[in-house]
Amino acid sequence: MQVRAANIVRAGESLMKLVSDIKQYLILNDFHSVNEAITANSQLYRSTQADCDKKLMSLRDDMAADLYDLEEEYYTSVYK
Repeated sequence: MQVRAANIVRAGESLMKLVSDIKQYLILNDFHSVNEAITANSQLYRSTQADCDKKLMSLRDDMAADLYDLEEEYYTSVYK
């Protein structure tokens, strides 16, 4: 009876180890989901980069216009 119980316990432990190994294999080798996540993050970062680039260009243009106005005011001023 004890031998049978020991065999059942060993079989249960083996099944638990097998399930754990299968879960680990699926997590580590699920390339489709990993690739989708990488692609989604890449697109998000590219859109964020494009948005930042547009804002920086707009800021640059505004600063250039303001600097031009300030230079014109300075060079036409009688107080220089």
